[in-house]
Amino acid sequence: MKPIWIVDDDDSIRWVLEKALARESLITKSFTNARDAMLALQNDTPQVLVSDIRMHGASGLELLQTVKAKHPGLPVIIMTAFSDLDSAVAAFQGGAFEYLAKPFDLDKAVELIRRALDESLRESSVEQTISETPEILGQAPAMQDVFRAIGRLSQSNVTVLITGESGSGKELVARALHKHSPRSSQPFIALNTAAIPKDLLESELFGHERGAFTGAQTTRRGRFEQAEGGTLFLDEIGDMPFDLQTRLLRVLSDGHFYRVGGHQPMKANVRVIAATHQNLESRVKDGLFREDLYHRLNVIRLRLPSLRERREDIPLLIKYFLTQSAKQLGVEVKRVSEPAMHFLSGLDFPGNVRQLENLCNWITVMAPGQTVEIPDLPQDLTPGAPSVSHTHISASVEEVGGRAHEAAPLTPAHASAASMSDKNLYRTGDSWTLLLEAEAAAMLAEGQSEVIDKLGRSFESVVIKAALKHTHGRKNDAAIRLGIGRNTITRKIQELGIDGAKDD
Repeated sequence: MKPIWIVDDDDSIRWVLEKALARESLITKSFTNARDAMLALQNDTPQVLVSDIRMHGASGLELLQTVKAKHPGLPVIIMTAFSDLDSAVAAFQGGAFEYLAKPFDLDKAVELIRRALDESLRESSVEQTISETPEILGQAPAMQDVFRAIGRLSQSNVTVLITGESGSGKELVARALHKHSPRSSQPFIALNTAAIPKDLLESELFGHERGAFTGAQTTRRGRFEQAEGGTLFLDEIGDMPFDLQTRLLRVLSDGHFYRVGGHQPMKANVRVIAATHQNLESRVKDGLFREDLYHRLNVIRLRLPSLRERREDIPLLIKYFLTQSAKQLGVEVKRVSEPAMHFLSGLDFPGNVRQLENLCNWITVMAPGQTVEIPDLPQDLTPGAPSVSHTHISASVEEVGGRAHEAAPLTPAHASAASMSDKNLYRTGDSWTLLLEAEAAAMLAEGQSEVIDKLGRSFESVVIKAALKHTHGRKNDAAIRLGIGRNTITRKIQELGIDGAKDD
């Protein structure tokens, strides 16, 4: 791990921070002015940079600007006086991780630096992962299963059926199967069978002879011929017209086909990879898809998980897409704050990875600052509530959004209450106050007493657990984030029987 740089022309500030961080076994390097730090940046970089805002010579804001130009992912903490609000605002606009008001509490300063350090190490891990796996991104166990399947199928010529929701990346997987196969030097041809009108789809697939139909003025090669020796990817195969399914079955069975209007059989040396978001078994049962074609395609089935099933990959994907979007537009990469990242990780994303990529493009163009907070996100992600309320509930969104089966209702004894059992209530777009109202109504209807006390204890328990999870069990940090004292959170943890807390 690289050292933490401290930049301040006040000897006492540097000394105090150096000693406090040394007690945490953290290495530091100090500078008395911003210019020396700028020169050092030409050959070296810190893990975190802590700088005063007003110094002799160059200011901390100038140093921040230099750092962000060369190392946009490096967390910078700006130290500023309480009265210097304009400078604090300027620091955030310049991309500062956080500002530290002087005079500061030393324990709070160390915890803030710790958080910046964690963020920096996460950023480094993401950058390494992106550079190592630019083809398909995913660290979730479900995606690791997909990667293993691609590896096992790489040397095979077998037909593969890829299933998964729209936008989950089925074509990316098909391209990866082709890229790692012996056919990689030959063409990869993709065709969305749902996007081609029925009257033209046959010609698109198999080609046509001159004069085969009105407008066929020349002979045209179809996708099977274009993919000769390579791979043909047929997306949304479940929407293929029934009569064309028969012709496709023949090609898969004996490797021969005829152009439209042709009489000479054509030989197809093509690996077929098909994909669908539909349930083919149901379409077979409904008579919309040939059973024999289904069995011919379903030699090897590869199911892609939805983004809801791999939420741990959302931060990785967001940072990757923001980086790509910034490169395309020639702008600085934007950073998503920790509360906003927790919020986004709790969304369902019905459009899956494609929707997430579109969101990142929107953020790059439309979000006002370099650090994106929850209120900066599109309003349709948080309908029905003012943006400031999302900031207040962001800590609980991680518990509620998309993981209803893990999040306990406000009163555990009433988990079976109808008002709380409907998982639709846990959508991140709904205000948490609706859940509170529903639980209160259920308890009152049952004639319970001391409702406020019971709900209050449950509320405190949920919030403290969320804070402890956010701080990895560190009580002092959790107390700071919640705005309560250390003794108070210790007492609450004991009273409420909360596990997982540890002394800092």
